[in-house]
Amino acid sequence: MSWIFMRSSVSADALELVSIRRRLGVESRAVQRSRGADSGCAPYLGEVRILLIEDNPSLHANLTEQLERAGHEVDLAVDGRSGLSLALSGAHDVLVLDLGLPRLDGLEVCRRLRAQHGPGPLVLMLTARDTLDDKLEGFAAGADDYLVKPFEGAELLVRLQALARRTSRPERDVLVVEDLRYDLGEVRVERAGRAVTLNRVGLRILRELMSASPSVVTREQLENVLWDGFSPEGSVLRSHIYALRKAIDLEGLTPLVHTVRGIGYRLAREEPA
Repeated sequence: MSWIFMRSSVSADALELVSIRRRLGVESRAVQRSRGADSGCAPYLGEVRILLIEDNPSLHANLTEQLERAGHEVDLAVDGRSGLSLALSGAHDVLVLDLGLPRLDGLEVCRRLRAQHGPGPLVLMLTARDTLDDKLEGFAAGADDYLVKPFEGAELLVRLQALARRTSRPERDVLVVEDLRYDLGEVRVERAGRAVTLNRVGLRILRELMSASPSVVTREQLENVLWDGFSPEGSVLRSHIYALRKAIDLEGLTPLVHTVRGIGYRLAREEPA
């Protein structure tokens, strides 16, 4: 949705939107800026609708300014409960979600969003927690990407662009490798007849590996698909592969996800030497 506000007035509909969002603890930055404008018209043409859920005043002010300058439409929530309320409205493409929030922490926000809204919007988590277990917990809660503080603004923008490019266009192809089946149209994965649950990043990696099977997919290829060629911290991709392996290679089944040291990953049955 695009916003255009005049210098001296804001429409009744826009004022009502601000009123609703204030009751939720949320306010559109486009409206905030329009109230401070002192000349001409203030067009606001957001490319990606972003809900920023962050309680640190200086951080959310800096992030909002940078995201708006990049052409995105940004709403702000400063606690977990109001953030979840707005996230459930379905009005946003991407959530930028801090973990250490008052009233309801970020992990619980993500869990409840996924439980009540299905796939819902894409979620990029922001946190100072940088261990592998922390990242796995975030992905298990339903996050699509994970950015560790402190970070450069340019990296955040690249991550958001990569998330926003993911399409929900229905497809009818079905990928099959051994007893692993991925229906792209239904977005359903099964291993040996049992349903497999993966987040969006896991699904994208699985698609690349299954499409190339039994060939190797390099780290660079996966990073290009997931993050438009931007190479994040090395453990981020490893965390996703680890989660994929745990979901696919269940106990008692033949391992299919393999690391090719120094090159990348492949999905296939390993023939005995």
